Amino acid sequence: MTQTTPTPSTSTTPLTQDQLKTLVGQAALQYVVPGEIVGVGTGSTVNKFIDALATMKDQIKGAVSSSVASTERLLALGIQVFDSNEVARLSVYIDGADEIDGAGNMVKGGGAALTREKIVAAQSDRFVCIADESKLVQTLGTFPLPVEVIPMATQRVIAQFAAKDGVATLRLKDGKPLVTDNGQVILDVTGLTINDPLAFEAEVSQWPGVVTVGVFAFQRAQVCLLGTANGVKTLTF
Repeated sequence: MTQTTPTPSTSTTPLTQDQLKTLVGQAALQYVVPGEIVGVGTGSTVNKFIDALATMKDQIKGAVSSSVASTERLLALGIQVFDSNEVARLSVYIDGADEIDGAGNMVKGGGAALTREKIVAAQSDRFVCIADESKLVQTLGTFPLPVEVIPMATQRVIAQFAAKDGVATLRLKDGKPLVTDNGQVILDVTGLTINDPLAFEAEVSQWPGVVTVGVFAFQRAQVCLLGTANGVKTLTF
């Protein structure tokens, strides 16, 4: 089902990507259940949601965060952050995506938080994806696929992707391998066409040394709020 909420503006100037992120971040507040703890993802779009969440912080118990960066932002805005082990379940998880298809399957991990994002998504009743319309694709694979791996397995996993015609590159930061919040490294894989996300996620997750693959099919979105020139489009899966 698709529904569009018009943008409350009389201007004919196209909205910037930053403005679209703000729109969907604010729209996600309607899925936050008062009196409960909300799951919070990571990234520039989620930062807009966190800022919006601060306006109703007195109505929620707090949040479970998927990254150090999001935790710091939540705490700075006066929102209590719980360890995921302290919370049996979450009613909703709000997070962005690097790609999302028409069934709610996603590629995530551009912000290197895919493992913790998948953990929090797994303990949530509903996954609400917030993104701008450029992230909606027919088939996953255009955005480089992030895969978190144990460092000693890097070359082996690169070779396994090469057998699938994928080119895996170690993600760097300041000229050195980026280290995740979990102490691991990230491979970004190009050249893939992921026609069966569920089967692909199941296979790659079994490769020795892979911590998490950035395909979210088992923990796919049930709702996607897309920022468009005509307002926020709501997709339900």
